[in-house]
Amino acid sequence: MRFSKKNSNRLPMKGKVKTGFRVYCAVVIAVMLAVCCFSVTAFAAGNDALSAINNLSTFIFGLIRAIGLILTGFGIVQIGLSLKSHDPSQRANGFLTLAGGVIITFAKEILNLIIGS
Repeated sequence: MRFSKKNSNRLPMKGKVKTGFRVYCAVVIAVMLAVCCFSVTAFAAGNDALSAINNLSTFIFGLIRAIGLILTGFGIVQIGLSLKSHDPSQRANGFLTLAGGVIITFAKEILNLIIGS
């Protein structure tokens, strides 16, 4: 069995591409060094770990509420566009997106009603 020797030639890079690549590499290295060198360990305030978990829960539910509001707005836009173009399937999708967005927006309140707290 003979193995042939392959020549691997580099692809040619023009001046602007080479400069852009160098700038990109420099930025990536600078960001990685900044992340590694300037990172600080964050400890929870106080000795109460439950308060840290509650703060995290509040933050996550805030993100979920923001996503729900975006979906609600997108559903309203879809309904408006479907009324303009007289497209019943787009209208149905708009109402489903609107309903899903409302449910996601009020997910914390719905969970509190289910749990009973």
